Amino acid sequence: MNFGFVRNDSGAINIRRCEANRKEQKMKYAILTVSIAAGDFLLKKHMEERLAWGERKPICKGKIVLRKYHNHGIAFNFLEKHSGLVKVLCASLMLSLAICWCILLQKKHASGLLWGLSFLLGGGASNLYDRAVRGYVVDYFSFQTPLKWLNRIIFNVSDLCIFLGGIIVFIKRNTR
Repeated sequence: MNFGFVRNDSGAINIRRCEANRKEQKMKYAILTVSIAAGDFLLKKHMEERLAWGERKPICKGKIVLRKYHNHGIAFNFLEKHSGLVKVLCASLMLSLAICWCILLQKKHASGLLWGLSFLLGGGASNLYDRAVRGYVVDYFSFQTPLKWLNRIIFNVSDLCIFLGGIIVFIKRNTR
């Protein structure tokens, strides 16, 4: 019913209703993308203002630890000495993803890919903003697990959204 012809009470075919439903379908991806970017922006701002450098605050029965870290590179501080290159690479990747996202918005059967790209774009936009404005990405939590290597990694919500989006895109691209 979302993308077909609909008859109204008088029997006439109503196409506008279908177009409105399609626009509503597209809006949910835009809302998700903006919500991720804005939500993580606010969390980063809060952590920058309220969490002292080196301070550790356990939450969720100690399974998550809040702590502030400034990542000057990409994942795991890779390329930290090349901040200009990192900005160009991230901006180029974000532009490519945004173009793909816009193209897929025109397709009727691309919802899985659009969900994945929306998570990628929302998380990427927040981290790109940090790189452009602050010169580093604000990371603010880590997990406490039996895996010592995982305990050392400090994340932000955008990182998790990028990871989730990548998994969704990978699955949807490989299950067609």
